[in-house]
Amino acid sequence: MKLKHISFALLLGTAGLGACTGHFDELNTDPNNIESARPGSFVTPTVYGMSTYFTVRSNDFTWEIMQTGLSNPSAANGAHRYYLTETSGDGTWNTCYRYLRNVREMESSAIAMGNPVYQAVATTLKAYIAGILTDSFGDVPLSEGLLAEEGITQPVFDTQEKIYTDMVAALEEANTMYTADAVMDGNDLLYNNNKALWRKFNNSLLLRYYLRQSKRIDATAKIKAILDNPAQYPIFTSNAEAAMVEITGLAPYDYAWGRRQDYVNFTAMAEFFVDRLNELNDPRRPFIMTQASITDEDNNSTPIGYKGIPAGHSGQEVFGFNPSTPNGDLMYPNNVGTPIKEILMPYSEVEFIKAEVYLDLGMMEEAEEAYEKGVKASIEQYGGTVPADYFENEAAKFNGTLERIMLQKYLGLFMVDYQQWFEYRRTGYPKLPKTPHMLHNGVMPTRFMYKNEVRRFNPENYQKAVEQMGGDDFHTKVWWEK
Repeated sequence: MKLKHISFALLLGTAGLGACTGHFDELNTDPNNIESARPGSFVTPTVYGMSTYFTVRSNDFTWEIMQTGLSNPSAANGAHRYYLTETSGDGTWNTCYRYLRNVREMESSAIAMGNPVYQAVATTLKAYIAGILTDSFGDVPLSEGLLAEEGITQPVFDTQEKIYTDMVAALEEANTMYTADAVMDGNDLLYNNNKALWRKFNNSLLLRYYLRQSKRIDATAKIKAILDNPAQYPIFTSNAEAAMVEITGLAPYDYAWGRRQDYVNFTAMAEFFVDRLNELNDPRRPFIMTQASITDEDNNSTPIGYKGIPAGHSGQEVFGFNPSTPNGDLMYPNNVGTPIKEILMPYSEVEFIKAEVYLDLGMMEEAEEAYEKGVKASIEQYGGTVPADYFENEAAKFNGTLERIMLQKYLGLFMVDYQQWFEYRRTGYPKLPKTPHMLHNGVMPTRFMYKNEVRRFNPENYQKAVEQMGGDDFHTKVWWEK
């Protein structure tokens, strides 16, 4: 099908989620006026496009702001010093809306062809993308978005509270739609048309979004109800079920970086991230990074173990060693064609959600079990093995605190779009070191600013959004943070 297009400038000013009206999954389209594309044809382009873009963004933004890795050398600016600009979120805005448009076409086609399973897949993908979008910006145009062809060129900004309410309601509805007697027959890079696994992804996202609202709703009760009813709400139970996209590096599914050196060179692992893994004597280290080294006057290199450099440094330091760098095999193997994984949502995240909920309920045995399962899942995700004495280490042992769970969740969310950043904003963990060279008095930015085109082409609704949000700067808190 040849898709209808709207101008780039118009998309920037008016784009939004699907063609919703008052409900997250309602469409403002004529189901009888659908061209020939089948709904399954939209799955792989959307999954591949999102996973590849946000794999890169996890590296060049989340690594820096969450002290996982940073540019090296880095003489000035950089997200690790909390330096953001008005355009820092532009790529996120454009990419999310681009693929939300794909999802709209998928949903329209699914309705026209009477396939409720693809309607459910569209809802799951819509929620996945919309979650990143609203957690990055706050209030955004969704209910009236992408309706330029219907004459709406200045859409309202939905509050994040409404977005979350509609999003979880749609995921709840999609959970039942996956049980319909309908087939998936398209090209599905994520789950190879296995609707049972799509359903588990859907419900695992539901856990994520209930927990994200924990300051605003009784998330513990809602999540506990899901966990107590696995027949009605199947969720991830293994790495094999997680939302991880296998990429071969062979056209058309190229790796996220054009060359191996683009991922490896001019990047150092951050001291905070490396030190936490060292304290754990963690088997994930060799999969993620190289060993640091010292080079002598004869240019001989001697390994010194895993060692990073501090984020937020002055730019003038001489560290006296070659820091650990990213292991290229993780994202761009030497042998192109070797599969790698880009992560939409890992199984370990589900176990850490369970651990947090059980901790909140005082169910300590269940919390410890989920915590250890989460750690194990994260290590095995890389192909590693959990040492028999791993949890005997005081740094790894479950100690009944949210801080301990969130540290391992932080490690488990490595390379998962912006999730480390979102979870830090929700909980304040892990406790990241501050330096005098960080901007904003060392206060981490909590969102991206709206695009300039949004302010220019939709000024009235932009101003209403600013009033709803309480501002449009890097430290304006989104609804679930307040």
